[in-house]
Amino acid sequence: QVYLKESGGGVVQTGGSLTLSCVASTAPGYFFHNYEVAWFRQTRENDRAFVAGIRYNGGGTDYSDSVWGRFTVSRDNAKNTAYLHMNSLEPEETALYFCAANLMTLGRSAAEYDVWGQGTQVTVAA
Repeated sequence: QVYLKESGGGVVQTGGSLTLSCVASTAPGYFFHNYEVAWFRQTRENDRAFVAGIRYNGGGTDYSDSVWGRFTVSRDNAKNTAYLHMNSLEPEETALYFCAANLMTLGRSAAEYDVWGQGTQVTVAA
């Protein structure tokens, strides 16, 4: 099994930047480099929404339309870590940000992911 833990959230002004980290710990026989990783965000009013994702080997990425060009997803498999660098943040992007992983596919639906971190709060002040 793989266990995920996010960090890097906080309070930032409108237009500011943050970088989130997702560190994986693995049980024997499980390897982070086999997992697709995605970032989702959730507010009280909405379900978890796809933000960005990266293939197991870093060879492909995907972004939601709303963050394309402002956010960058990356990973360092040697460090068992994925990152989400966020630029030009807006107040409406205030949410709890999660990283998630699966062995099957880099999808945009939360239902496709069976491993989740506990989330890290991002608050964008107006």
